[in-house]
Amino acid sequence: MRTGNEPATARSPLRMRFWLGVWGLLWAVAGTALFALAERPGWAIACAVLTLVVMTDLMIVVHRLHQGPHYQPGRGIPPYEPDHGDNRRRR
Repeated sequence: MRTGNEPATARSPLRMRFWLGVWGLLWAVAGTALFALAERPGWAIACAVLTLVVMTDLMIVVHRLHQGPHYQPGRGIPPYEPDHGDNRRRR
């Protein structure tokens, strides 16, 4: 149910996702290097693929962070009517 104050109190998880992605990228790069040095090509390839996935995710997160806030309804938009659970059609 929407109470009407979500735009003022909402928080985006993008910054947390960015820092967790950086942490994962560091581990994936380290894993790739260490498994390559230990002559474990299968694990090195797996870590390299994970590195590519994390880098792609980070690029998407950075793009979304640079987009800035999207449209949020203003004070003139009333809250949504709550679901009454009786399958009535709204007018």
